[in-house]
Amino acid sequence: MIPPKSAPDFLARHGWNDAQILPLAGDASFRRYFRIHSGVRRAVLMDAPPPHEDPRPFMEIAGWLQQIGLAAPRILAADLEQGLLLLDDFGDARMRETADAEPEVERDLYETAVDVLVHLHRQPPMPGLPPHGLQEWLTELRLFPDWYVPAVGLDPIDVHSWEEAWRQVLAPVANDGLAPVTVLRDYHAENVMLIDGRGGIERFGLLDFQDALAGHPAYDLVSVLEDARRDVPPQLERDMIDRYVAKAGADQRFEPAYWALAAQRNTRILGVFCRLWKRDGKDRYKAFQPRMWGLLERDLAQPGLEPVRDWFDANIPQSARTAAWQDGAE
Repeated sequence: MIPPKSAPDFLARHGWNDAQILPLAGDASFRRYFRIHSGVRRAVLMDAPPPHEDPRPFMEIAGWLQQIGLAAPRILAADLEQGLLLLDDFGDARMRETADAEPEVERDLYETAVDVLVHLHRQPPMPGLPPHGLQEWLTELRLFPDWYVPAVGLDPIDVHSWEEAWRQVLAPVANDGLAPVTVLRDYHAENVMLIDGRGGIERFGLLDFQDALAGHPAYDLVSVLEDARRDVPPQLERDMIDRYVAKAGADQRFEPAYWALAAQRNTRILGVFCRLWKRDGKDRYKAFQPRMWGLLERDLAQPGLEPVRDWFDANIPQSARTAAWQDGAE
């Protein structure tokens, strides 16, 4: 977490020449974040180094989210050649830590998280977003045979039978007729800041939305309720699904899509976390795998998931599921 060499000059050019640059956070990508202090002023520096990262989608989507009434960081300054953005500082209160420390507010926080999505989904998708549909879902699922299967010492799987099982489950979702919405794709409790002095959906400062796509309205609800990093009580998940359905006016097509996309997303993440471990040396992600299996097993028990559940039962033994990760469990 050493600041990029170009950071002091970048800040000086934009009126922050006396600023302190303090480490803030890294994430699963090449992006890094630093807090900038200059007297009473605060900002956040995003380091999105090219060619690995392109900050332009973040800038464009942030502007659009602000236009529709949601809280995304304002861009205070930018140097696209260096991959540097100076952003609003939303403070230190994050949904994850607040819900953990104050169980009495957990339900209120998740209700607001649902309300953010209801508001977002009332808008047409942001213009120009690529699609997130059946072909993209199937492509994402290749992360499991490509990274998870070898990571736990299994022989290569029959990819044709893998894809066919998933196609049987996901094709009805892709063709259910529900209109596409803007899908933030990584909407969960560690990507929501609680902005002091605001209420309702305006309190939720959104982060990490640069990979947004136009896709199914159930996807981001899955993301926040089946959280890879935080246990959400099953009854709370049930209540929040019902809240979304009621407030969004969703019909009987929504819930089958929710469970199918939950299984898809959690399977993809099992592969992503193995890739982060094996390729990028980020072995801390191994600790999340037991939670991911717990979520996936619950998803696979739902009606309509039988083809995928049967495939897992025939090809992935119990010893290669949660049991394979117990030594490093969170």
